[in-house]
Amino acid sequence: MKPTLLVLAAGMGSRYGGLKQIDGLGPSGETIIDYSIYDAVRAGFGKVVYIVREYFLEAFVKSVKEKYGHVTCPDGEPLQFEFVTQELDRIPSGYAINPDREKPWGTAHAVLMAKDVIHEPFVVINGDDYYGRDSFGIAAQWCKAHEGGEGVFAIVGFQVDNTLSESGGVSRGICYYTQEGRLTSVVEHHNVMFESDGILRGDNSVTGERVELKSKDLCSMNMWCFTPDYFAKSEEAFKVFLQTRGGELKSEFYIPFAVDKMINEGTAVCDVLASPSRWFGVTFKEDRPGVVAKFQQLVDEGVYPTPLYK
Repeated sequence: MKPTLLVLAAGMGSRYGGLKQIDGLGPSGETIIDYSIYDAVRAGFGKVVYIVREYFLEAFVKSVKEKYGHVTCPDGEPLQFEFVTQELDRIPSGYAINPDREKPWGTAHAVLMAKDVIHEPFVVINGDDYYGRDSFGIAAQWCKAHEGGEGVFAIVGFQVDNTLSESGGVSRGICYYTQEGRLTSVVEHHNVMFESDGILRGDNSVTGERVELKSKDLCSMNMWCFTPDYFAKSEEAFKVFLQTRGGELKSEFYIPFAVDKMINEGTAVCDVLASPSRWFGVTFKEDRPGVVAKFQQLVDEGVYPTPLYK
């Protein structure tokens, strides 16, 4: 069984190559997604599913096929691709949409768009985040061990100090979990940074207090492992969300919300997998030179070839 990689790319623009998610940051102009796919293939993934918007679907498909059309898996089979769209009106029947709402419903809604093309364990990632080869290896191993399973999902957590920006405070969802490594909640903390006294702190979104954090605390960077039964469970959670908050103009149905609902209702549990990788991305425009330098360093260390794809 080869797991599938689901890339959340609906936030990208029609000019493939123009926004931060697909900005050329590697020595030969490689994008962050280029490295994610490279790492995923090496870890044993066999298919990539992109979530995009309808208005740039055609141009996006053309660009992806030109870049990755020749890529093969370690067993010699070609890497497969699927493209599905996330739109505001793609919701279960019987639910009304506020006519003034403009944007779709968030990350968990985006994942639901892939329910007809994914039938195996899969991993969700953001298109604009670098997760590192170890993270994909950990995720792939979990997926292969849970083929045919139901009701057990996983989140790949990153040490907070491996996810910070040198350009300012960031928002991070801190993972709370049992001694057995089962997730209990993900609590968003804003303006997370090391302060002048050398202590890591962030604003707890639940209590409103600025609290001390441990540098080795695990946080969510939106890298999740799911089995296919996630789709049915998430759709039920989405219906409840639409009933209670569907009339709001900017409310969003996020993956942590869906998973938290399943955990609280006892319909699923979620393993917490710790990654040793250092996450990075272009959170601020000032981050770009540092990210370019990090990719150059990885190439110099022999982690990646350049160019990445020939």
